Amino acid sequence: MRETHAAHRPLSPHLQIYRPLINMVMSILHRMTGAALYVGTLLLAWWLISVSAGPHYFDYVNGFLASWPGRLVLFFYTWAFLHHMLGGIRHFIWDTGAGFEIRTVNLLCWLTIVGSLGLTLLFWTIGYMVMGKL
Repeated sequence: MRETHAAHRPLSPHLQIYRPLINMVMSILHRMTGAALYVGTLLLAWWLISVSAGPHYFDYVNGFLASWPGRLVLFFYTWAFLHHMLGGIRHFIWDTGAGFEIRTVNLLCWLTIVGSLGLTLLFWTIGYMVMGKL
């Protein structure tokens, strides 16, 4: 029986070897938030279409989005949007050729996480204040 050369090559190290770095986590989150934006945009389109479908259907859709599960979805949609946007700004900075030092990469990644969470909470707090619920 003939042995193949590939059988003797070492396996490439994977997650069992590498500990996750913040930029690895941010790469995965950036892709996940991009996919979540597709679903959230379908919800936005559903809401806009319900406006033209008549008051009864609009009340139905608006009622769903105003319920606690709907608001939870909208909250995470807001976070996904802001996180993806700040991640895009981070990538734009890297596209200029700046910010490739490890310390700067880590700082930009943490700023993206903290910034997206902070801005989401700020937007929702302002929204509730405007509606008079805070």
